[in-house]
Amino acid sequence: MRQALITGGTRGIGRAIVKRLTREGWRVAFTFREKDGAAASLASETGAIPLKNPALDEAQAGELLDETIMRLGHVDALVLNAGVSHSSLLSEMSLAAWDALMAVNLRSAFLVSRAFIPHMVSRKAGSLLFISSIWGIWGASCEAAYAASKAGLIGLARSLAQELGPSGIRVNALAPGVIRTDMLGDYGQDDLQALAAGTPLGRLGEPGEVAAAAHFLLSDKASYITGQVLGVDGGFM
Repeated sequence: MRQALITGGTRGIGRAIVKRLTREGWRVAFTFREKDGAAASLASETGAIPLKNPALDEAQAGELLDETIMRLGHVDALVLNAGVSHSSLLSEMSLAAWDALMAVNLRSAFLVSRAFIPHMVSRKAGSLLFISSIWGIWGASCEAAYAASKAGLIGLARSLAQELGPSGIRVNALAPGVIRTDMLGDYGQDDLQALAAGTPLGRLGEPGEVAAAAHFLLSDKASYITGQVLGVDGGFM
């Protein structure tokens, strides 16, 4: 049985990936920070294992590795999904807000991947998947910090693909477009309609569509795919 750890699994894209992988027969663990009720509900629905660990420092990342191996035995796939958003002009963003966003979106991805890579190298197998964003490719007005963090994930994924390829480990990234999750909570209805109208497919994306792409990249069907950034964006540019 394939086994995976997904960071940030209680909502949006992370939740959809947990549900898709368990439906496909994977054994899954997922991390969460605060939403005990949502984590318990998802665990009950899917059989996935909830791990309350934000992995924001080295000690937490090490604890996450130990608990994951204890619960799963080994890890075939690591999905770095945990993330937060921030909307403001960069000139109005505080240093504390910048650091908090980078800690979750980029620093935690570094800490968790660094902790799990030796485990995968020892097995000469595994797959890492970073959940980035089209804003990490194109940039976004009033979301410069978020875009910068997501661009960092793309650089990390492409670099690790080169480092880890000789060990039989694949590394890819997804760049979702405008997906219908609670991260759109700051957008008004007019803004959402404008984003949908600006997408060639004429609508917003659904978390399940991103999860389907994630499952593909983690599966044997993508066995010769590494170092790639797959847009799940309806053609948005």
